[in-house]
Amino acid sequence: MAAATIKDVAREARVSVASVSRALNGGGGVTAATSARIHAAAERLQYIPHAAARMLITRRTHTVGALLPDLYGEFFSELIRGIDLAARARGLHLLVSSSHGGATEAAAAVRSMQGRVDGLLILSERVDTAFLRANLPKALPVVLLNSAVSGPAFHVINIDNHGGAVAMVRHLLQAGHRSVALIAGPPGNFDASERERGYREAMARYAPRAALTVVAGDFTEESGYRAGQQLLARTKRPAAVFAANDMMAVGCLAAFKDAGARVPEDIALAGFDDIPITRYVTPALTTVRVRIADFGRLALERLADVVEHPGQETPSADTLGFEIVVRDTCGGNKPEQNS
Repeated sequence: MAAATIKDVAREARVSVASVSRALNGGGGVTAATSARIHAAAERLQYIPHAAARMLITRRTHTVGALLPDLYGEFFSELIRGIDLAARARGLHLLVSSSHGGATEAAAAVRSMQGRVDGLLILSERVDTAFLRANLPKALPVVLLNSAVSGPAFHVINIDNHGGAVAMVRHLLQAGHRSVALIAGPPGNFDASERERGYREAMARYAPRAALTVVAGDFTEESGYRAGQQLLARTKRPAAVFAANDMMAVGCLAAFKDAGARVPEDIALAGFDDIPITRYVTPALTTVRVRIADFGRLALERLADVVEHPGQETPSADTLGFEIVVRDTCGGNKPEQNS
């Protein structure tokens, strides 16, 4: 049986082809009763609009893009899940790309999406104002995630990296740990730099006489494991360790276990993000909770609003709140939240 055409729907609903096109593509000039009749006819005939023709009429692809620095790991899995769920709720498709090769690769990924997406979500430390102006058409709606870019030209949604780090370090100190070391994230990464800034500010404010200890990491479990080994090898070990993300905290925890160091009795540990695995490791990890899937959902909804109301959405910078989730690795039981 041949697939139904737009002419079949028009005949079934007793209207013109133009009326069917306007009704099914959300245009005006069709009464509510006529629109309902057209949609009912399309459903009976199981009519599927031709995507290319629909694009020509609406000038929309009904697809949004997401450019991320990586697709590996629980953080990005949760972020994509939140974006995808929100996209599907809006009837949108999702096109995902990564840019871990540098600015050149990020530019190539952005250019490859032009003409294929109605809007773009970008989370990449490679992206600054100059990059955006050089590689994006002015008319393409964009929402930036966890970005240092500021100003009236772009929509930005950030995690409260600085505030979360301050709160966690304060919590560790108030739990009785006199010294706190940081496993830092990769150089040049906005999240990492904000979390390190929060660590340094909290130590200066709440433990001004304590020495600062910062060990390099790159947000991977392997770098957390190496950092844990380095911290245990120090003549004077810190009382607590704050890893700038949970993946490094999990690696650090493994290093402590392999060395026979008890957590939290010998050394306390905390992370940042609250990825799903943190509640299942032993002991369960204390962390700064960011509702990652909600972060993706909010970003997609903001982008969809910009796409659907071009020129009406004033660019804004929003910050997603956090919560201190106290589990078993820090030896404290006083939660704190900010939202």
